Amino acid sequence: QVQLVESGGGLVQAGGSLRLSCAASGSIFSINYMGWYRQAPGKQRELVATITSGGFTNYADSAKGRFTISRDNAKNTVYLQMNSLKPEDTAVFYCNAFIRLTSGLVRDYWGQGTQVTVSS
Repeated sequence: QVQLVESGGGLVQAGGSLRLSCAASGSIFSINYMGWYRQAPGKQRELVATITSGGFTNYADSAKGRFTISRDNAKNTVYLQMNSLKPEDTAVFYCNAFIRLTSGLVRDYWGQGTQVTVSS
């Protein structure tokens, strides 16, 4: 099947930067959409940013101007560069991908999540 493996989370001071990565592997034919979501304690999971295979991006208002999503189609990897981090960015960040398998099926996959903690 398919796995999404995230990396790059951690503890950072307010104003700092982190770069998240998410690599997809397995029986992949193509990946249309990849994105990042986050879930803070006691809150619902929310969109952070998405990117299509053609490079079209979409950002939550909270991410605009601070975060940049990018992807390497050859590596089936999506990145999230996060700058000017704030304590309210503290959350578990999840990678999401809408993948067409080699079998022809199209499925939605999630990574296991990576913790981002921003201290004040």
